[in-house]
Amino acid sequence: MQGNLDMISGVIPWGRRLGFRMTKVEKGHVWGVQPWKDRLVGDPDTGVIHGGVLTAFLDNLCGTAAGSAMERARFVATLDLRIDYMRPAEPRRDILGEAECYHVTRSICFTRAWAYHETRDKVIATAAGAFAITKPRPPSTMGGQDDA
Repeated sequence: MQGNLDMISGVIPWGRRLGFRMTKVEKGHVWGVQPWKDRLVGDPDTGVIHGGVLTAFLDNLCGTAAGSAMERARFVATLDLRIDYMRPAEPRRDILGEAECYHVTRSICFTRAWAYHETRDKVIATAAGAFAITKPRPPSTMGGQDDA
């Protein structure tokens, strides 16, 4: 699974646009980083990454964890995602993230995730998500091109 990190990160259009990447993948578990970039700041006075960037990062971590939990390669689509913001991110710092898929049914994967700077002891935000399991699609329909 570790060898597929570039492919996993490259197939997610928002991942390419925002610059986040997966750093480690195990069955049902994934780690990643959202690098700090000036263009991702929500409030120039604080220098903190926008909450929407954090949401996209956690959503994609959860989806990747869900996809990695299945025996056969399948795509997943977000059904429900709850984000709880615990504290502001620190200015000009990358955000680390971790997600796990803790339950899989025939049609839905259930996930949870954490965003933090150094360790999960002091989280910035948590996420809980449910993902629909879809049938595999041919590579030409995977959205590999940026529209903007």
